[in-house]
Amino acid sequence: MASKPLDYENINENVKNCAYAVRGELFLRASQLEREGKKIIFTNVGNPHQMGQKPLTFPRQVLALCQAPFLMENAHVGIMFPDDAIARAKHYLAMTSGGVGAYTDSRGLPGIRKEVAQFIEIRDGYPSNPDLIFLTDGATKGIMQTLGTIIRNKNDGIVVPVPQYPLYSATISLSGGTFIPYYLEESANWGLDIDHIRQSILDARQKGITVRAMVIINPGNPTGQCLSYANIKELIEFCYQENLVVLADEVYQQNIYQDERPFISAKKVLMDMGLPYSKDVQLFSFHTVSKGFWGECGQRAGYFEMTNIPPKIVDEIYKVASISLSPNVPGQVLLGLMVNPPKPGDISYAQFISESKGILESMRRRAHVITDGFNSCQNVQCNFTEGAMYSFPQLKLPPKAIEAAKEAGKAPDVFYCLNLLDATGISTVPGSGFGQKEGVFHLRTTILPAEEDISEVMASFKKFNDDFMAKYEA
Repeated sequence: MASKPLDYENINENVKNCAYAVRGELFLRASQLEREGKKIIFTNVGNPHQMGQKPLTFPRQVLALCQAPFLMENAHVGIMFPDDAIARAKHYLAMTSGGVGAYTDSRGLPGIRKEVAQFIEIRDGYPSNPDLIFLTDGATKGIMQTLGTIIRNKNDGIVVPVPQYPLYSATISLSGGTFIPYYLEESANWGLDIDHIRQSILDARQKGITVRAMVIINPGNPTGQCLSYANIKELIEFCYQENLVVLADEVYQQNIYQDERPFISAKKVLMDMGLPYSKDVQLFSFHTVSKGFWGECGQRAGYFEMTNIPPKIVDEIYKVASISLSPNVPGQVLLGLMVNPPKPGDISYAQFISESKGILESMRRRAHVITDGFNSCQNVQCNFTEGAMYSFPQLKLPPKAIEAAKEAGKAPDVFYCLNLLDATGISTVPGSGFGQKEGVFHLRTTILPAEEDISEVMASFKKFNDDFMAKYEA
């Protein structure tokens, strides 16, 4: 019988080559166990609401009114909703042609892009052009669109920090490009080594790769480190020297758990540097409503801003965005609310500040509890989570455990994480899914389990880990 018109042998090789560990083997196993009735703690993905974080009240009130504007015709609407939420819903509905159920400009609503530009100007102290801001279905969509524009063929390389968020390796594979790792130094709190980055690029060029862009993830995912002003400046100088586009993944900019290194955007540093950098270095910056204290992952809303990108390229990116017609509109509304939240004097301001501050303070405490918990475990070492939503502890696996993993046909950290999942219900991601140095093993977990549960989760992890290590060290 003739082969089918579509079978595994004849699908796009780029699809086969890409991998996404965050929803890979461990996640599929966890989902299966959950269907079988086992309680699973999904620490594999930064999904705050799934882990019990409550939505912020004001944004959901505005969104509810935008989704059901007939509520504002009810005589009792002022009892059900505060006046500032009603006013804001009317503000956003006035921007649309048919409400949130109608397509918008493929770049997003002009009025919300203007609010994003104002947010960036206040944050960085430099002008921002709404026409160079595109709203997207999450930062992921913007990153994929940007990489798809930059990568032309397998000879185009993108430099990415390792350990890395696997969105980058997966998207580079899908786009047919080449992934160029630069390893972060775990012993230096996941610090940067410019000489190592330079060597990685040199090695790639000697193989005929045209290195086109560098990814900066700040705060880091999965490593949780925050870049200093000097770090960012050094990276921008390097990209100027090497003629690389800068892709600044800044989706965790609200998630900072220490005071020594506050978030500073790549654009601010670039503009502070002045000429020639401020006019010559090309920069894409990404942000989202999925992280921070919002955690609105399911709403799929984000943006990217372009700096020093020629108008003809902007037009091409707009053309590609137009193929999808429009970013989802309720998400655009939430994005507008994120960059333009209630102000002092507004009815909802006090509640908004109380809720958002409470979430961030709880995350800061949980970052300490999880780091301390990992460091109390046998053969586990973990840098403090300075920012983002993750811990990335190193597992010093005994030789017998590595041999057992080999016999089971698994990578050693996958073997460990599968055993952890079966024993405790804690779903993590093995470090091999993010990239790590040869012979070094990690796992990534979020810091998102509810604060009242976090000590119990860490106690369960410690018991498993110490039993596992004792078993294979015997």
